[in-house]
Amino acid sequence: MQVTLIRLFIFSSALVSGMVAVNVAQAIDVDLKMEDAKKALAAGRAPMDAANNPEDVKKVLQQAAVITRVGADPEKDPCGANAVLRTKRYWLESFGRQESTESKKQKHEVRMPDDKIQKILDMPNLEMSIQLCGDDEYFAEGVQVAMQQGTKTIKPVDVSPADKGRKNEGQGPAYRSRFTARFAYDSFDPNAKTKIVVYYQDGSMIDFDADLSKVK
Repeated sequence: MQVTLIRLFIFSSALVSGMVAVNVAQAIDVDLKMEDAKKALAAGRAPMDAANNPEDVKKVLQQAAVITRVGADPEKDPCGANAVLRTKRYWLESFGRQESTESKKQKHEVRMPDDKIQKILDMPNLEMSIQLCGDDEYFAEGVQVAMQQGTKTIKPVDVSPADKGRKNEGQGPAYRSRFTARFAYDSFDPNAKTKIVVYYQDGSMIDFDADLSKVK
């Protein structure tokens, strides 16, 4: 009986360790190496290499945004608050798509130099592009944002001014706008339950859930 319990304990511990390892592996890649970076560039090039017309290119770019988006799905809720997380891997795959585009234009292989790749690997901040909707062109003027993880409030390193609202063709508020915030990678836990909280100048606020563990 004792041997059975010991075996059960060992098995359970290994299972939990495996689950934790899987969870961490799925989280935002902060410590990418050069080899990882070149694989990410190749992953960005591949679908663009296969895109043969503007419609194919549009689909590739849309899919790229979907992979790192948190919050509302624009396909289902065009005016729902959401954010595209521009991680290191996001930037690398984006530059991979540019490599493909330039290679086609110049009719020879174009690749990013290692020193440029290293600058991406050394980036200290996660960039977050946030979309909101409101009733007038300047509804997002002066907005601020923070991450909420339990009782911890994480403020961004900086916030860029929001774009002037553009006409919203769908239902709901008349205008939509985007602004960008940057959060230091070492200031938040990519595996913790997270809310993005947006504060308006008039004192009102909104928030939405962001499962960072699903974004690489």
